Amino acid sequence: MPKRSEVTAAYESQRPLKLALSGLGLAGNMMIRAASEHPKFVLYAGADPRPEPRGAFERDFGAKTFADFRSLCSDPEIDVIYIASPHQYHAEQAIMAAEAGKNIILEKPLALTLEDSDRIIEAAERTGVMLIVGHTHAFDPNIRAVRSLLRSGKLGRLGMILNFNYTDFLCRPRTPAELDTAQGGGIAFNQVSHQIEIARQIGGGMVRSVRANVGRLEISRPTEGNCTALLEFEDGACATLIYSAYDFFDSDEFHDWVAEGGQRKPAGQWGQTRKRVLSGTVAEAELQKKMAYGDRVLPPEQPYLPHFGITIVTCERGDIRITPEGLAVYGIEGRSDLEVERGEGRPGHGDVLDSVWAAIRHGQRDFHDARWGKATLEVILAILQSAREGREIGLVHQVACP
Repeated sequence: MPKRSEVTAAYESQRPLKLALSGLGLAGNMMIRAASEHPKFVLYAGADPRPEPRGAFERDFGAKTFADFRSLCSDPEIDVIYIASPHQYHAEQAIMAAEAGKNIILEKPLALTLEDSDRIIEAAERTGVMLIVGHTHAFDPNIRAVRSLLRSGKLGRLGMILNFNYTDFLCRPRTPAELDTAQGGGIAFNQVSHQIEIARQIGGGMVRSVRANVGRLEISRPTEGNCTALLEFEDGACATLIYSAYDFFDSDEFHDWVAEGGQRKPAGQWGQTRKRVLSGTVAEAELQKKMAYGDRVLPPEQPYLPHFGITIVTCERGDIRITPEGLAVYGIEGRSDLEVERGEGRPGHGDVLDSVWAAIRHGQRDFHDARWGKATLEVILAILQSAREGREIGLVHQVACP
């Protein structure tokens, strides 16, 4: 008959992980949706200074709620904290969670400075907690499939990566902090960071240098709204990243009108967000409140894979393009389509949760750790520096994708 300790250990290895969330805004809302469908996680607690999303979260899941992050960290039952608070609080909250012995999923960016990144790395490594930087689109199944196809050698050497994305991001309801680059506002920390993650994962991680140009074309939005960046890798491959956030052209037109999250979207809605938000008909602060949990209802279905703009990868013996169902591979014999398998949860956020489970329950540490997050932040900061100074910026803190 098994010993009590063996029974306890067996139970513990299969017990769903208790997930807590810091920040019940849009990012938190998306993780709530994914975690509520994942068989290995329980939505246990949430923290937010606003009473409305706290009340809705408590009502829907019977979860504990807290008005401040320190109180959340003090709950001994929590296994993992997903930090989706405003960017300027990432470092403070990640260090506090590590000191409390909590495993961490930290929304991108890791921090706003390299110095704060080092403080997070030190805290996570000293305390031994798991820290994964996510959700980034590098966790999307189709991006991982591209990396696997490259590693197979079937298409030969990697030559270049193209990702371009045209959205309404800057025209959505925003708080003043979200329009202040110094506090992590604008597209560099919020959107170009996804492109960097995609490029680094496909390209192997080791970016050698950055040359970039950014613009501020919307006078009512005093932060970066467009970006063109060239990333050169140590092996000679390169990535071109283009982002526009002004709600004119929508690059999902080139992706069969499938939205970023993997749902169908209405075709031809160019400029609609701009008209609704920037017209001044309704106070932007009121519109912004409607983005939080309990007010904004996200689509429940996800018939297609998530994506981030248009991604095309050029190799020695063919090109790869991300499609709604997986990958399209173009070679000397023409086009072939590859379906990409899904994990246990919703593709994207569910893949983050799969990685957390594997790390905590099976010791399979994911490489999207704090050092990986620091390397991505270094590229973000280099893009802004290159644009300011009009020159190429060399990088020194990059880490390889295993």
